[in-house]
Amino acid sequence: MRMGKIKKKAISIGGYDRMKHKSGMDRARWLESVIKDFVNHSPDNTLKNKAHDPAWAEPLVGFSNGADPLYDFLKKDIGPFYWTPAELFRLTFPDLQFSPGELAVISWILPQTKKTKTENRKETVFPAESWVRARVYGEEFNIALARHVVHTLEDSGYKAVAPSLSPHWSGKDSKCYGFASSWSERHTAHISGLGTFGICDGLITPKGKAIRCGSVVTAIDIPPTPRQYKGHHDFCLFYTKGKCGLCIKRCPAGAVTEAGHDKIKCLKFLAEVSTLSASRFGFGGYGCGLCQTGVPCESGIPADE
Repeated sequence: MRMGKIKKKAISIGGYDRMKHKSGMDRARWLESVIKDFVNHSPDNTLKNKAHDPAWAEPLVGFSNGADPLYDFLKKDIGPFYWTPAELFRLTFPDLQFSPGELAVISWILPQTKKTKTENRKETVFPAESWVRARVYGEEFNIALARHVVHTLEDSGYKAVAPSLSPHWSGKDSKCYGFASSWSERHTAHISGLGTFGICDGLITPKGKAIRCGSVVTAIDIPPTPRQYKGHHDFCLFYTKGKCGLCIKRCPAGAVTEAGHDKIKCLKFLAEVSTLSASRFGFGGYGCGLCQTGVPCESGIPADE
């Protein structure tokens, strides 16, 4: 079955009028509104605390094309196990025929709320309860958001898959980078014009580095979001100006140094947090985020002062 063009007749499926959204920009605006409306109005966007505080603030949304050469670069750089969008789509829909350029990747950024960032900024050893709640219950919402985007696209006649929810997804070992996986939400966001990396490996976006990411791959014609940067470290003051490095001081595990991010030390510390979480907060979970708060890139792209 060849991925065909949209039939030119007025249909309204799941609130989507195909004649109204004829252009790629129309479809981009439609999907951005789908994501933002879900984040802003779903009762599932909650930390599940007594105050029912939201887990996430207003999201950012970006798009990239399935044929973007950076996806092939990641596969070569990270390892042969890493998916390009086309490889994931073929695994999910083996009977479909398509070219990589017919695919679009929808990427979103879920920023931590001002309250959560304020509470985590005060910590120096272990994360604030709200941060751990965002990692546990906020990620449950992130999964719900991915499913919502997939279902909305499918209801409108488009094949779609969320990489993180694919039964084919798995953790892998990269010869160059150690622990890795079949798909990286942060690297996808980078390709989709949403940010660049800091020394701690966090993605610095217009909403800052205190974030979570998600994505969906679909067969739809959407123009890619222009990347307002040339290199993958362009928003990090340490890499571009040789100054800052506050995330090094903020890391309680000593996992961030001038040499970069030590994943093993970071994971060992997260295991400690997970062990202590049940006794400290009354629920199991992990998270840290100290390197993402109390730094100039916490809530935006840092100014070069």
